[in-house]
Amino acid sequence: MIRAVSAKFITSAPSIKEAPEFGISEVVFLGRSNVGKSSLINALTNHNSLAKSSSTPGKTQLINFFEVGFKNDENDEKFNILFVDLPGFGYAKVAKSMHHEWKRNLDEFLKARTSIKLFVHLIDARHFNLNIDADVSQYLKSFVRADQMIINLYTKADKLNQSERSALLKFDPNGVLVSTLNKKGIDKALERIVSATLGLSNTF
Repeated sequence: MIRAVSAKFITSAPSIKEAPEFGISEVVFLGRSNVGKSSLINALTNHNSLAKSSSTPGKTQLINFFEVGFKNDENDEKFNILFVDLPGFGYAKVAKSMHHEWKRNLDEFLKARTSIKLFVHLIDARHFNLNIDADVSQYLKSFVRADQMIINLYTKADKLNQSERSALLKFDPNGVLVSTLNKKGIDKALERIVSATLGLSNTF
């Protein structure tokens, strides 16, 4: 079993120009505002307040970096991965000029950052087929490199009944359903994230 044994905030940056290189593999978390990104990062790292959530969509404008230490209980191997928390997209009440600046900075960051090994696209399980998420999926696929992967995690899965869960998995058979409320799917999500980041498996 792979588990997080340590986690700490490193720094924040408004763009790739201000983001230092850390020399370890990076996992980027992105999703719509209020999709539960901060709560998921906290659940994956076993910390209650590592990533701060905001009640105001779009308030988080910075790229936040967290260093997470992992341990594989099967062989006692320890390793570090950098979690990168991006500003939520689809935010309301944001000036167009500011919105454009964020998009430009994030586009530059995602395409130029060579240490990124995995993109984790968070999608609200209750609204899994919105155009905005489809656009983001196509956007990521348009530039993802051979040494990178994309994983779809569907948050707030505890809100679904059995038929809704079946419909979601029919829509995306490779998707992982997670709930930070009852912790279901967290271990599976963590295993996939670590395996993909370290290149342990190319198929899920």
